[in-house]
Amino acid sequence: MPSTPEKECVMQDSTQMKWEGRWDQLKGKARQAWGDLTDDDLDVAEGNYEELVGRIKERTGESAEQIRERLEDDSIVDSQF
Repeated sequence: MPSTPEKECVMQDSTQMKWEGRWDQLKGKARQAWGDLTDDDLDVAEGNYEELVGRIKERTGESAEQIRERLEDDSIVDSQF
């Protein structure tokens, strides 16, 4: 059965809200782990996991792999990021 535009819109809104909630959790975890991140760093990376990893790498000199491991330790990040 083909989906209706109304149903697609509701599904997109639900997915968007879920993503935004996870992103907020991820930003909070990044702030705790790397206190020297600025609000600007987080705003520029908004919604982009790889951009966040790059910003943290630039600020701290840690490898991208180390950063991903720390972010994923708390299982906030999963296959949807």
